[in-house]
Amino acid sequence: MKTNDTSRRQFVQSGVAAAATLALPALAQTPAFPTRPLKLICPWPAGGSSDIVMRALAEAATKVLGQQVVVENKPGASGMPAADSVVRSAPDGHTLLVSGPASIAVVPHLFPKITYDPMTELTPVAMLGAGAFVLVVHPSVNVRNVQELIALAKSRPDGLTYGSGGNGSSGHLCTELFCSLTGTRMTHIPYKGDGQAVNDLLAGQIQVMFTAPNVAMANVKAGRLKLLAVTTKERVNSMPDVATVHEMGVKDFEYLGWIIVFAPAATPPAVVEQLSAAWLKVKNTPAITNKLNELAMAAPDRYSNRNNLLEFVKSEYARLGKLIKDNNIKSEV
Repeated sequence: MKTNDTSRRQFVQSGVAAAATLALPALAQTPAFPTRPLKLICPWPAGGSSDIVMRALAEAATKVLGQQVVVENKPGASGMPAADSVVRSAPDGHTLLVSGPASIAVVPHLFPKITYDPMTELTPVAMLGAGAFVLVVHPSVNVRNVQELIALAKSRPDGLTYGSGGNGSSGHLCTELFCSLTGTRMTHIPYKGDGQAVNDLLAGQIQVMFTAPNVAMANVKAGRLKLLAVTTKERVNSMPDVATVHEMGVKDFEYLGWIIVFAPAATPPAVVEQLSAAWLKVKNTPAITNKLNELAMAAPDRYSNRNNLLEFVKSEYARLGKLIKDNNIKSEV
């Protein structure tokens, strides 16, 4: 019996040793990450406010990841060239996309023949920011809050005009969501960018607009525009006295101008998790947190969880797709 026990024990030990020996090459083949500089592909032009924020984030990410993070601008075509270039890159975590809703949840519904599928060829890594839009009106519009605006719009179907940066832009979709949830109708006037739309809003050529705070707030403070609400469900840290559309009675209304980092879908899960942890650390550094708060871009904590983030991206894709379809929104090109 002792001989058999000894033999059995030697057999087990030799098997464990053999298994460990076989595992060594596999472990040796597991690459370290990152091994070279990372490229951050952005759909915004160099020098703009979004680009400036991204370069600050890239600088912070360089310190966290231990490799240079380089911003590469691929502007135009609603972010499609930027997204396409990342989809076609090596899925090793060294080439990442930073995107808002346009190239992920909007253009696939406006351009059915686009060259990539964001739901199958990209995976979300981390939400860097989720910005509130502001609802502003020209001072001549005799309303003081959201409920009075709804009542006025209902009394004058299609009588109020609103501006946006173009068909399918965030301002356009946000206003259509507002109208669909409130049972109101307003006439859409598309412009080539929010800046042109705000100029006409200031001149009284249009009456209503949902836009980014940095576009409108200087005019609000100067009394040239009236601020009615923000579009997040929770109040914004930098504007604590401004009510949300949701709390003003439009239940479940929320529209975010989010910024999310994406990787090619085939990127190894371990690399995605490492990137996610790194970007969340970047976002939570005091200097970046303060900057995002100033821009009303602080992301809700619930999206720090990647499962929640994945569900959010899926829901945005479905929600905005339905909004585009229900309102028969077409591309301008």
